[in-house]
Amino acid sequence: MVNTLLISVHFHDGRYHGSGEWPPSPARLLQALVAGAARGDSLTDDDVLAFNWLESLTAPAIAAPSAFAGQSFKNFVPNNDLDAVGGDPARIGEIRAGKIIRSRTFDAAVPVLYGWTFEPGADAERHARAICGIANNLYQLGRGVDMAWATGEVADECEATSRLCGHGGVLWRPNESGDGTSLSCPRPGSLASLAKRFVAMGGRFRTVSTGRKNSQLFAQSPKPDFRQVRYNSPSLFLLFEIRNDDGFAPQPLERAVALTERIRDLAVKRLTDSAWRRDDPKRQSRADKVFVGRDSQEADKAQRIRIVPLPSTGHAQTDHAIRRVLVTVPPDCPVASGDVAWAFSGLALDIDSETGEIPDNGAELVRAGDRTMLTHYGVEAAAPAWLWRTVTPAALPERAARRRIDPQRMREEAKGGAERLRENAAAERAVIQAVRHAGIATPAQTIRVQREPFDAKGQRAEAFATAPRFAKERLWHAEINFGKPVGGPVLIGDGRYLGLGLMAPVRRAEGVFAFEIADGLADCAQHLEITRALRRAVMSRVQAQLGPRATLPLFFTGHAADGAPARSGGHEHLAFAFDAPRRRLIILSPHVFQNRDATGNERRWLTDLELALENFSELRAGRSGRLSIAPCVLDQDYDPLFAKSSSWVSLTPYRVTRHAKLRDAAAAVESDILSECRRHGLPRPEVKIDQVTGKPGAGLIGHVTLRFHSAVSGPLLLGRDRHFGGGLFTAAN
Repeated sequence: MVNTLLISVHFHDGRYHGSGEWPPSPARLLQALVAGAARGDSLTDDDVLAFNWLESLTAPAIAAPSAFAGQSFKNFVPNNDLDAVGGDPARIGEIRAGKIIRSRTFDAAVPVLYGWTFEPGADAERHARAICGIANNLYQLGRGVDMAWATGEVADECEATSRLCGHGGVLWRPNESGDGTSLSCPRPGSLASLAKRFVAMGGRFRTVSTGRKNSQLFAQSPKPDFRQVRYNSPSLFLLFEIRNDDGFAPQPLERAVALTERIRDLAVKRLTDSAWRRDDPKRQSRADKVFVGRDSQEADKAQRIRIVPLPSTGHAQTDHAIRRVLVTVPPDCPVASGDVAWAFSGLALDIDSETGEIPDNGAELVRAGDRTMLTHYGVEAAAPAWLWRTVTPAALPERAARRRIDPQRMREEAKGGAERLRENAAAERAVIQAVRHAGIATPAQTIRVQREPFDAKGQRAEAFATAPRFAKERLWHAEINFGKPVGGPVLIGDGRYLGLGLMAPVRRAEGVFAFEIADGLADCAQHLEITRALRRAVMSRVQAQLGPRATLPLFFTGHAADGAPARSGGHEHLAFAFDAPRRRLIILSPHVFQNRDATGNERRWLTDLELALENFSELRAGRSGRLSIAPCVLDQDYDPLFAKSSSWVSLTPYRVTRHAKLRDAAAAVESDILSECRRHGLPRPEVKIDQVTGKPGAGLIGHVTLRFHSAVSGPLLLGRDRHFGGGLFTAAN
């Protein structure tokens, strides 16, 4: 059991002018406590011991009210560059600089609560009580105009957790190794650095005599010694199911906008008709701003809740009907999360499937017990993803709209290829801007736009048109390949608060690395020349990653420790493939094409490989070209090299592993393929020989078609050249 030191800071005016941060950092609170406790330039010995104890604790949790950014103004103050005026303080007015000051406004009745945990003990209890006494002397926090007062108390773990979580504002927790807002926090030595800075402030100006002339020199005071701690205050995700007496009440995917608007309006009405609004009439405008966005400014978007209908996904055969609704409550939302949850829980819906209204048997929103659907949208436990695709189309700005064609003049007004390229380019530029407006800092590497859905069960972009706000010409499906993995949920475009622009991640399979060839591929490109160049480049980059003296494992080289080719027959090293029709380079771990789980060593080596392939953007492949490449992600459910199929056709020539002495070359190739399929655990296929040739030093090479009685998953890499992309098959149906 641990105890918690709780310090509550109350602001007199509900305004805070501290620069560049909210909530006020623990370091700023420490300075305010020291200022309140000090008498002139001295602290009592007990106070020093208490402060030394406080700065040794881990960073505190902070509960703060939601704050709105107020109007900024510029205050002209002298800067510290006295050298520009010869070091003469009398000329300080000549070096004034504009300083932007912006206040934050919040409910003055709600305090900022800090909670430091500590292990119980006689000394710890004594120091904690001393800090509580010091808190009574606090008189301001922030700038001089931010008058405040504080109280301190010691609580047990349960009570402290209840106080922090039940605060009603935003709970900020330290997250040492993650992302989030960076706040300054005390650490051992912080108090000593403040004392040193205080002494130096008193001696900043020094008079220097040069002959008969006296001049003053200015010395900058040393900065206080604090550490930066990341505070991760994530959004709250409330998941609801649309249910009636029969179970789920699925809604059509294309009615996402109407469904969102109806749920939003019903929730606002329920909240504003309750005692929540009657207690404070000003809450009506707050609800309109937070739920609807009415009269909101650009700065208010970060505080708006988001209602997102979630189509059912996760399997190629799953329909995309809407059975769940995700409500995202941002950390700065001025409406308490508990009030938001109440507004939606058990909400009765009356939306018909044709008009956006639930039928007579009705339905209601029920808190979901199973949250696994969130992983399909990159939320909560889901790992960040590189590739994202829209499930509902994004509403892009008018400048990205397609030219409308009169249905009565389809032939006369048909678009040419050049016009389609211009429209796609404009839409791609608009997607880049939409990503930025959605608050995603990671840049997109590649973007693809289209009107058709990416999933077979999806809907075309036009189906989501809602006049007059979302014209069908502005709606686009988009695929975005980011430079770094991005976490969900991801919504882009003008309709992201109404269920449009919802994206789902496409997961990259473990052990599969793919690169799209953007430019430089020669017309005479040969797959063996390209894959061998790719192997050399990978080994070189891995060697640089591991160090020049490190010995590359067989996993990367395909050679034993003595330099001889691996002949165990286990195929324990990487395979490299060139997918010419789709202009892709693919690197495959052995467990992928052997259809088994990766071993511990393979997972460790794959981590090294992933690091080595960062920023891999060029491959020199001799006569086959100097290739400009970019990472891409394969969708294993639909990619022709990976998706299940019962019929497979050679993409690259199959080279026999051994030349059987049979009646003819075709029979020898068929026998070798059947042996390979049996060796790698594949069912016996029907083999059709399309072409067979013999090459000196290479043996028999053939192009074949394989037909299995049941569908099998790719990739199919068979034959003697499999590690260099030979014997690569593609699905025929």
